[in-house]
Amino acid sequence: MHLRLIICTAVAVGALASCGGSKPGAPLATAMKPPPTAPSSAALNPLLADWTGPYGGVPAFDQVQVEHFKPALDQVMTATVAAAKTIANAAEPATFDNTIAALESATRSFDRLHSIFNVWSGGLNTEAFQQVERDMAPKLAAFGDEIHQNAALFARIEAVYRQRNQTGLSAEQQRLVWKVHNDFVRAGAKLSVSAKQRVGAINQQLAALFTQFSQNVLADENERFLVIDSEEALVGLPRSLRDAARAAAESKTMAGKWVIANTRSSVEVFLTTSQRRDLREQVWRAFVDRGDHGGPQDNNSIVTQILRLRAERAKLLGYPTHAHLRLDDTMAKTPERAMALLEAVWAPAVARVAEEVADMQAIADVEQAGIRIEPWDYRFYAEKVRKQKFDLDHELLKPYLQLAKLREGMFWVAGELFGLAFRPVTDVPVFHPDVRVWEVVDKATGAHRGLWYFDPYARPAKQSGAWMSAYRVQERFESEVTPLVSNNCNFIPGTPGEPVLVSWDDATTLFHEFGHGLHGLLSDVSYPSLAGTAVCRDYVELPSQLLEHWLSTPEVLQRFAIHYQTGAPIPKELVERIKRASTFNQGFSMVEYVSGALVDMKLHLAGDETIDPDEFERTTLAALGMPREIVMRHRTPQFLHIFAGDSYSAGYYSYLWADVLTADGFEAFGEAGGPYDPEVAERLRTHILSAGNTVDPATGYRRFRGRDATIDALLRKRGFAAGAKR
Repeated sequence: MHLRLIICTAVAVGALASCGGSKPGAPLATAMKPPPTAPSSAALNPLLADWTGPYGGVPAFDQVQVEHFKPALDQVMTATVAAAKTIANAAEPATFDNTIAALESATRSFDRLHSIFNVWSGGLNTEAFQQVERDMAPKLAAFGDEIHQNAALFARIEAVYRQRNQTGLSAEQQRLVWKVHNDFVRAGAKLSVSAKQRVGAINQQLAALFTQFSQNVLADENERFLVIDSEEALVGLPRSLRDAARAAAESKTMAGKWVIANTRSSVEVFLTTSQRRDLREQVWRAFVDRGDHGGPQDNNSIVTQILRLRAERAKLLGYPTHAHLRLDDTMAKTPERAMALLEAVWAPAVARVAEEVADMQAIADVEQAGIRIEPWDYRFYAEKVRKQKFDLDHELLKPYLQLAKLREGMFWVAGELFGLAFRPVTDVPVFHPDVRVWEVVDKATGAHRGLWYFDPYARPAKQSGAWMSAYRVQERFESEVTPLVSNNCNFIPGTPGEPVLVSWDDATTLFHEFGHGLHGLLSDVSYPSLAGTAVCRDYVELPSQLLEHWLSTPEVLQRFAIHYQTGAPIPKELVERIKRASTFNQGFSMVEYVSGALVDMKLHLAGDETIDPDEFERTTLAALGMPREIVMRHRTPQFLHIFAGDSYSAGYYSYLWADVLTADGFEAFGEAGGPYDPEVAERLRTHILSAGNTVDPATGYRRFRGRDATIDALLRKRGFAAGAKR
């Protein structure tokens, strides 16, 4: 039952033989399933109908309207709670079949409906849907608590848990029993009635605050932007950004002008290329001040409330702080271990920033710019240093980085490493015209493996950033079910009829999210709660960060980095320059990330202290020795990872934890036959990508690598190891 994961992460805005017990594929008693939806309701509301069509059924995106969500959620939540009560009140003694497996079945309808709710939340977040989010957030939280705090249900779960090693269950079934029991305990199942009621009230308050926080950030991105009136002010900007800015202006009925959207995909390009320092500062300030400029969309008071409620809930659940609660079931286990890793890279990263700033200031002085490097100058002058040191201009790379070709490159990598093939299909409904769909098959046999949806472009009412989601996860305990996986990005749309060109960073993001997608597509487990990406937070980024490495392999670049006009592959000497510059600007990237991870952890270690977010951020960064030329990648009032839901709260460190595994894991390929070594790829597939949460992540990694990971490979990758060149 991955109900807990869904409630925690998405309210706000991701084969073992049976030795006894329930066998994969064994049917459950009808009484264990939610009551069937009345045909009349399903006929009127497509969200209540069974998924039909090819590929085991697909969501009817083309029939869904915003007004369908509230009645559908209300009806399915009522049915799911009734099914859970049936399980709880059964007369028969608790077994794996009639309790744990029954819950897996009972929550399936809600899981699939909620996945569609999340599609609208992330990709179609109109004003009308935002009202639905505000109305439903507390209801969704209460729904989760009603199940997790059901004393009779938990008593049956605990009975199965106590006997899990003595009832002939398979290893996967034992893992599922542990996970369900752990989820219920962490949700407050062992608390007194009064404590349960207070935890439930806190969860409802948090759900509403998460939604408000997310909607405030989206509003700032939609409503606060730079309008440029003259073509002279576009000096330095690449054509792709100029075209996107003109299209954005036209969409806002500002014909003849240019609009620089307040989203990362536009802002970072502008800060890197614009020769107008005054405009760079305006764009930078609008971006870093999202949620932090006073007025009705200011998030500071919301952050204060969220932190207070999280601290209170953690104490009720028996933990000293929210950070201890969140890390208890991760690889890191304790905040102290996570902090130790962050602090290990902080000092070398800050030292590297000093060197980078000195290089940039030297160029500014030679050019007689008469400035001191400021945060809005960093990317602009970093590019000048990159050209000077490595003769590498990222704008020279763009003509070779066509989005469509890079997508083909990702498919090719998946074929070489894991034997997958991708076939475009048009017989599947989509929720927006930008979205395209591919069937995923086994390259050797043609057997169907799933569907991959791709929503690549930025647009109004779409959350910024990039993410993977699963509309349906792989499972087979009742029947064989294949996954429906989506990758979502915010690339700048190109001129109609011309290929979309992306930056090297965007290309890396593309491969990163596809790594998450493969984690979902290659899942090979019996129970949905253990499928795909349903692993602990500091492990889930391993597949995504690992796949980034294949972008820069010669095999991908020579085949798919093709000049959009001439068709010529990227020159080998340019590839060599990319390789030599691979550790360039790592001080900047590490400091902007690690500073955010440290602030996140310290915010959640502060306990019930009343926090002024801006003041806390300033004093914490000052104590750390934060370079004045850099800000956190996600400042506190816009930090969606940690304040639009619980999922990454006290967990932003997880990207670095996973990168230790990533760097170490990729070296396994280098120690063998190279990045496409079939034996290492098979171990990666078997022990990490296909295993989901059926094994402890540390065990899974050791089975893949043959040992635990060390930080040495990360320091080499980032250029921080002794003697490393930058």
